[in-house]
Amino acid sequence: MLYPSNSADKLGFNEIKELIKAHCLSIMGQEMVNKIQVMTNYDLILKFLNQANEFKNILQNDEALPINHFYDIKTLANKAKIEGTFLSEEEFFQVNASLTTVFAVIAYFNERVGVYPNLEALFEHLPIEKAILRKIDQVIDPKGKMRNNASRELMDITTGIARAEQDARKRIDHIFKQASANNWTADGSLTVRDGRLCIPLLAENKRKLKGFIHDESASGQTVYMEPEEVFSLNNLIRDLEFERRREIIKILTALTDELRPYVPLLLSYHGLLTKLDFVRAKALFAIEIEAEMPKLVNEAKFRLFNARHPLLFLNFKKEHKSVVPLNVHIDDHTRIIVVSGPNAGGKSVCMKTVGLLQMMVQAGLLIPAGADSTAGVFKQLFVDIGDDQSIESDLSTYSAHLSKMKKFVEDANGKTLILIDEFGTGTDPQFGGPIAEAVLEALNHKKVRGMVTTHYSNLKIFASNTEGIENASMLFNNTEMKPLYMLEVGKPGSSYAFEIAQKIGLPQNVLSLAQSKISAGQKKVDSLLVDLERDKKEILETKQRLDKQQRRVNALFAENEELKSFLDENRKNLLREAKQEAKNIILNANKLVENTIAEIKSSNADKDVTRALRENLNNEVKKNTVKAEPVKQAGHVNEEIKAGDWVKLIDADTTGQVLEVIKDNVVIAMGELRTVVKKKRVEKVSRSSVPKELRRSSGSMQTGDMASFSPEIDVRGMRTEDALHAIEKLFDRALMMGFNNLKILHGKGDGILRKMIRQYLKKYDQVDRLEDEHPDRGGDGITYAYLK
Repeated sequence: MLYPSNSADKLGFNEIKELIKAHCLSIMGQEMVNKIQVMTNYDLILKFLNQANEFKNILQNDEALPINHFYDIKTLANKAKIEGTFLSEEEFFQVNASLTTVFAVIAYFNERVGVYPNLEALFEHLPIEKAILRKIDQVIDPKGKMRNNASRELMDITTGIARAEQDARKRIDHIFKQASANNWTADGSLTVRDGRLCIPLLAENKRKLKGFIHDESASGQTVYMEPEEVFSLNNLIRDLEFERRREIIKILTALTDELRPYVPLLLSYHGLLTKLDFVRAKALFAIEIEAEMPKLVNEAKFRLFNARHPLLFLNFKKEHKSVVPLNVHIDDHTRIIVVSGPNAGGKSVCMKTVGLLQMMVQAGLLIPAGADSTAGVFKQLFVDIGDDQSIESDLSTYSAHLSKMKKFVEDANGKTLILIDEFGTGTDPQFGGPIAEAVLEALNHKKVRGMVTTHYSNLKIFASNTEGIENASMLFNNTEMKPLYMLEVGKPGSSYAFEIAQKIGLPQNVLSLAQSKISAGQKKVDSLLVDLERDKKEILETKQRLDKQQRRVNALFAENEELKSFLDENRKNLLREAKQEAKNIILNANKLVENTIAEIKSSNADKDVTRALRENLNNEVKKNTVKAEPVKQAGHVNEEIKAGDWVKLIDADTTGQVLEVIKDNVVIAMGELRTVVKKKRVEKVSRSSVPKELRRSSGSMQTGDMASFSPEIDVRGMRTEDALHAIEKLFDRALMMGFNNLKILHGKGDGILRKMIRQYLKKYDQVDRLEDEHPDRGGDGITYAYLK
């Protein structure tokens, strides 16, 4: 699959594995990382990618997986498998702790059936045998020590030891007091020698007590004696301790015998723990490099968006720099990309990024590229990067390159990805260029996929005239003479050799002499490439500017359409209501007129009656007459509004108190509601015109809020979404009440919640800075957010 064998080192894949190992909790997980290989089985790759992606989702969006203990229970199970052996107390404790973790993990996923199907498959059909835990728990306590009541015999022995030790202590204390009263003892208290409790006696008094001398001081003036009366008691204690040890071994042997039938199951549990540790490490590394899962296809092609070299990304992250992302694709139409451009312009990094990300995908690792990227599966990966000169094989640099080209041409096919750096270099360019062109033509004929970097003009011309091969260049700012590290597919790039030499300071006479030695045709080609690069840069900038303007136009158009639709709907409603009202007025007017005429006729046109009826008609007309809106005087300026003032919304009969004035906006409290409106929409009103109930409720509400509000919150154990929602509510209240800092307790863990909270708070302009608590009071488990 990989050629040559050191390709993983050349592309940095082994460094990736070392970084993943650092996230493992166990040696078993690290051993699995060591075994990571580039695979060609589509289904297997997809399964590994899904597992890593699901674990990443757990770490970022779900409750923490209860992974607390990882011990090598495989070794313990193999030990227990042998007849006559027994596990120690500590080993049983490790088995118990590991199985507790296994059962907790299985319960965690059982609560989320169907949410993480690929991780669930790790323990599918794996039984939960809690009888093992019960058997161990009867013998071993939570601290990993033998329980005194593990057996009746052990209980009796332990009680006998305690009683004998108590008797021995009482006896030696009594003898020590008598010896001290007789001034036989040296300065000091009872001491232990050879594991026995002894009395320090002056050497001249050693024959005044019967006992056994275990030691003496360096000066010989003090001896350490165990009294004869205590000696027999201590021997009894020692015999009981030996007997206790034999009983413990007997109990452990019996417990091991009970455990032996479960050895195959223990090995299965071990496999689950190892795989979880392995997948967890991959997920943590993915979060560290901001990786995503691309769409995987079972074809020899890829399309990468915003791809970044993971090792370069981590180095730049430490220096607070950003990596220029890479957009590149290889498919049936664009099979080989020939990358040209200036030295130190990023050609090799671009190619290594493609190679390393492809290796990572086919090893089941998430990659630092956009989630809309597509990755394929290649059966072979051939790499020619760096100098492989060999003294032992008597190969020059160019010979080593040619040996690889021979391998490439003979063995590569349509499912091979080739990566060749500085194609054709190492020999006379007059001959190296044509040979490289011939090799490229042969590879293209076999429909090989890949990328090559070069400075040879003949390869650029060949690529532009050959189907399946595409030119690409690393963009260069020829005004400031700086590389932009951006890949542009479609056109070749100049090497900018003379421009770079001039910037470095090579003497002008040397540059002029060098230019005179270049053929006119070559000068024209390079000049055209430089001009093309400049035009491309201008077109790119113009396109970006037009795209920005187009997006703004589209947004305004959409907003206008939405407003037009809203106004049309409102106009229809108003017309409908107006027509209905007019209809009602006309109907009522007709009735009124008819009634008036009838009454005039019935009264024989009596003057007084007629006058009264006419006044009635005039009153009805006045009722339905629209009053003209009073015209506001031009140039009228509202009084200056400040915090504490009472204001009224001009377009609504609503009154509230100003909490804060921010430029052209005011924050208004209306009962429990807080709102932000433009200054021009409010007018100041006198305090006396505000109802007493509203003034009283507003004052008590603000006082109560201030008294009950606490600028602290504890989000430990919360899901990320819930934690951010709670922090957002606290943040809003703190801003309204004028608090200048918040204290957020999120815990340490893997640091995921801390990172998400800090990213969320940084998007607010009102946040001045974020700091950790003092190490003695919680350190990075607590974040202080200081507000402006």
